[in-house]
Formats: sequence, C-alpha cells, structure tokens
Amino acid sequence: AGFIKSPLSQKRLTQDSVELYCEAIGNPIPEIQWWFEGNDPNETYAQLWDGARQDRVKINATYNLHSTSTISIANLTSDDSGMYECRASNDPDRNHLSKSPKVKWIRSQANVFVIERPDITTQVSESSGKLTLSCNVSAPNLSIGGHKWMFGEKTLEEDESTSAFTSYTIDGKREEHSGVYECVFKGSPEIRGQVNISVAPQVTAYKKSEHGNEGDMGVLTCKNPSFPAVTTWSWYKTGHGLLENASGRYIIKSSGNKTELRILKLDIEQDTGEYSCNGTNSYGTGDATVNLRVRSRLAALWPFLGIVAEVLVLVTIIFIYEKRRKPDEVPDDDDGGSAPLKSNATNHKDKNVRQRNAN
Repeated sequence: AGFIKSPLSQKRLTQDSVELYCEAIGNPIPEIQWWFEGNDPNETYAQLWDGARQDRVKINATYNLHSTSTISIANLTSDDSGMYECRASNDPDRNHLSKSPKVKWIRSQANVFVIERPDITTQVSESSGKLTLSCNVSAPNLSIGGHKWMFGEKTLEEDESTSAFTSYTIDGKREEHSGVYECVFKGSPEIRGQVNISVAPQVTAYKKSEHGNEGDMGVLTCKNPSFPAVTTWSWYKTGHGLLENASGRYIIKSSGNKTELRILKLDIEQDTGEYSCNGTNSYGTGDATVNLRVRSRLAALWPFLGIVAEVLVLVTIIFIYEKRRKPDEVPDDDDGGSAPLKSNATNHKDKNVRQRNAN
C-alpha cells in the first residue's frame, strides 16, 4: 500500500470545524484508519471512529479502485489539538488479535492547532442617512493580512490593512438593508465576526389584489424580506376579525418569512373583502393588506357569449345587406315583351330586301 494523497496540517479556531483527507492505493485495496495523539505528554495514540467525541467526529471512507477516507471534526475545542494520523494497510493479518501483520501499517500525519477564538466587538451606528458597521478584534498576537466584508456569498468590500479594526458604510435606512453581515480578518486562520442589522418585520403582500372564482379555493400570500425572521404570523379579515384554522374553511400555513392563507369554497358574499397579514418578531410587528374579489362561476362564460353575440349580429348585418343589394328578377311574359320586338325587326328587314330586288 502507498499514499497518493496525505492529510495537511491546519490551524483552526475553537467552535470551528476541520476536515482531513487521505487516499491510498495498493493491491488488494488497502484499509484506512484514523488515529489521534494529543499534546499531553502522557497521552498515546488512540483510534478514532465515526461518532466519537460525542458525535463530533464523522468518518467517510470509500473503497473502489483505491481507498479514500475523510475525517471531519465539528465544534472544535482546545482538546482537539494534536497529531492526526492516517494509517493504511492491505495485509490480511492487519486486524488479527494475536498475529502480528507481516506488512506494517504505513502512516501519514498532520497537525491540527486549535486556537482560542478571540473576542470581536461589533457595532451598528446610524447617522445622516448612512449605516456604519464596525468590527474590532482583541488578538494582540494575531497576524492580520487584510479585511473583507460579506453579505451572504457576496463580497462587499476588501482591503489589505493589518489593523485590528475594520468598518463598512451603507447608504440608506436600516429597514432597507437588514440582514446578517460578516467581517473577515484575513490570516491563518481566518477570523469572522457577525454584524446583524435587525428591524421589525417589513411585511409585503405577494399580490395586493387577488381574484378567485366562486366555489374554488382562494390563496393569499404575504412575505417578510427583512431580518430577523417572523416568529408569529396571523391573518385578519375586515369586519370579521382573527382568522383561525379551527374554523374549517381557513387553512393557514406559515414558515419563517412566508405565510399563506387558503380559503376553501369561495363565496361571493362571505369572502369578498380586505384581508390583513400580520408578522411579529422580537423587534416589533408589521402588516400588509390583500384585497380579494370573488367572481361568479358564470363570469368565465361572458367573454364567450359576447363573442357569439358579436358573430350573430355580424351575420345578420351581412344577410340584410346582401338581400338589399340583389336586383329584382324580371318575371317571364309569354304574350308580350321582347318577342314582338324581335318579330317586327325581322319583318322590316324582309321588306328592305324586297325593295332592293325590285330595283
């Protein structure tokens, strides 16, 4: 057996997590084990298994064309500092209780240094329509190589200053920029601080006006795009009061920053009106209004009936127009008309011929 990838030494902060990777090749495919030796001089190597250290240790191994194994440790403490050893062997007797393996386990080691997490003081101040976020880290012996400000996965600002203090300015009000921001102190390891801009719920309706057909199910939706999330949602109807699931006709589904009101079998008289969604968190409350209009089931037929009526009117107009434009037919007359005219013309022609012959 031989290693094709070995674990790398790393520095981490307490409460962080660490992951070590090991890959070995051989014929037959070797087995991989993980062992640990702490910094205590009296401590000896002990094998690690999946679920060790109160389920903070996770080991994932695959054996296909070669062996790969990953060990990850979550929520690190200072006791997790020490030497981690990846061992590989494909000797048939490697795990025998009495026989010694003919081929020794090969080993690859990596040191994990867990450093006590420094304190980071954060602050949000508002002045002249601007928000200023700041972080100050208390780590005199820490080497800082720059700063970075992030919002989710997006990098907002970055510099190469070595100061233990960093700030970021935002134009606008709290309500427009609420959320979780991160200040990152570059170094080994990186130190991250969290700055929260928290406001009361800024509740908005998905649609300010909703339409539904009588007998169908109506769906009204509200959301809260601000931070922190809503802890309690409630729905009200003007002139009715609080709506509850227990009524049988109303179904309310809420999760975090979204709530949905479903009304079964819409009724024109009973359900038409204004509905209010109300969201509450630890900073206050917010609400939005949705206007619901319920249409008759026959309402969908009116456009079709209108088209049919237009077609009938158009056909009637065309028929009348064609009827008036068509000339009257001349009736047949056996006793008079054109026949006598034809006879007179023939007689006149014969008379002229007889005169010419006489001459």
